[in-house]
Amino acid sequence: MTSKMRWKIVLVVVVLIWAAWRASYTFSFFSLSEEQKAATPAEQLEALENKSLNLGLDLQGGMHLVLEVDKEGLPADQASDVMERALEVIGNRIDQFGVAEPSIQREGDDRIIVQLPGLQDEQRAKRLIGRTALLEFVPVETPDQTDLTIRAIDRALRDTLAAHGELPPEPAEGMPLSEAEQMARERPFSSRIRFSMQIPFFLEEDVEWAEEQLARLDLDAILPLDPDDPTRPRVRLGWDKETRTLQDEKEYRAFYVLAADALMTGSVVISADIRPGLDPDYPNAPGVSMRLTRAGGRVFAEHTGNHIGEYVALVLDGVVHSAPVIRSRIPAGTPASITGNFSDEEARDTTILLRAGKLPAPMTIVEERTVGPSLGRDSVTQGIRAMLIGGLLVVIFMLIYYKAAGAVAVGALAGNLLLIVALMSSLPVSPKPALTLPGLAGIILTIGMAVDANVLIFERIREELRNQKTIRAAIRDGYERAFTTILDANVTTLIAAAVLLRFGTGPIKGFAVTLSLGILASMFTAIVATRVVFDLITVKWNVKHLSI
Repeated sequence: MTSKMRWKIVLVVVVLIWAAWRASYTFSFFSLSEEQKAATPAEQLEALENKSLNLGLDLQGGMHLVLEVDKEGLPADQASDVMERALEVIGNRIDQFGVAEPSIQREGDDRIIVQLPGLQDEQRAKRLIGRTALLEFVPVETPDQTDLTIRAIDRALRDTLAAHGELPPEPAEGMPLSEAEQMARERPFSSRIRFSMQIPFFLEEDVEWAEEQLARLDLDAILPLDPDDPTRPRVRLGWDKETRTLQDEKEYRAFYVLAADALMTGSVVISADIRPGLDPDYPNAPGVSMRLTRAGGRVFAEHTGNHIGEYVALVLDGVVHSAPVIRSRIPAGTPASITGNFSDEEARDTTILLRAGKLPAPMTIVEERTVGPSLGRDSVTQGIRAMLIGGLLVVIFMLIYYKAAGAVAVGALAGNLLLIVALMSSLPVSPKPALTLPGLAGIILTIGMAVDANVLIFERIREELRNQKTIRAAIRDGYERAFTTILDANVTTLIAAAVLLRFGTGPIKGFAVTLSLGILASMFTAIVATRVVFDLITVKWNVKHLSI
């Protein structure tokens, strides 16, 4: 056995072991029943799902939209980043759905693909995606007003928990409460708060609890009332979009008590740009400079002059994206600035946010598909049935016509399917390619193409054997003479698949992905893996007759 042959054996074994390992996650995930999924810890189930094969909308149900952005008539400075701003707006719209793993992708120069797995309310989706995002400049209440609001929440929540028997139990007689236990009973909401720079923060792990408790309360009846209009609260509550790491190295999310009325909306922002050196405390960090309309400038100048040292929040769709402190009065007509220890990416995101108060250009839906979950399950069942029937017929033909050599080809076919599943579930791209119904058709076509390569090789080997060549020589010449034909056919198909992948959308891309991966996998299994098996048979066991 030569050194070259040993390396081939190692390569084939390593690749097939890797493929079986990666594909095992997919088989494990999809073999779980709904009861088993419910009984599996959420983190473990999510990790298993992330490592398994993704299903397209046509196989699991959901909604697919292709939006086209009309750039005509936009000024050059706005057209340059119109797609990024549109993606930001649409992303904020879709977050309100609560869809698991939505996909929002830019395609080409003027299209956006939106995929919402499991969503069936087509009309609501289209209304929400197309609605203008609301950007607001909202004053953050003073520490005194924040404390008053939190105390009101504490009282209401304490009464609610007591009414439901959910307060921490009272200690046995003669056993005093600890300070923490006393706080948890008397101030159940604020006992979980940590203050930093006058802003209350919740541990990230407590945010869900806090939201659930607030949802139980009638906030309109609890929050401090507007002195000018006692029928409504003077404040509203908001959460920061991002978490922050405080001094104890833990992740926290800011909780804001905001003025009920916005100072102004995003309609007053004319332009926003990234500029360095705006903050003397962070001279190397980029800041955001924005120009306001004349009316907006006057309002901002008055507010900043009267509230130096206080915070003003940039709120998009009810979520606080930034809350800078007012350092000085900003006169009308001069650019306002948002500063902090921003990274380049954070400054760019803030700039896009300021411009994302509304959809930056008209959009039209040029393609839409909605697939129900039952139809998706039927598609999976029928697709797998077609693949099994087609594969079984191929197996029967290969075993009858090529005997033992056919069994080698069948083994290569199984390895080919493993490789396709493994590659699709582990490609280092985001989002991972999903298996679609046309993708299943691509796999079925790949089965035929993989066998076709073996048929070409086996027929060449038969021809060489009829020319009275030895078994080893016939195998060697059969593979070498069939290789050019196989390579030519597969490269031609790969070129066609590349064109479909570049210019196709949705299902067409799904077909192109599985076809491309299937061709690469079939060339490896049909040309390399089967050759290793035949070489082992002839070298290791020195057979005198080849069953082909």
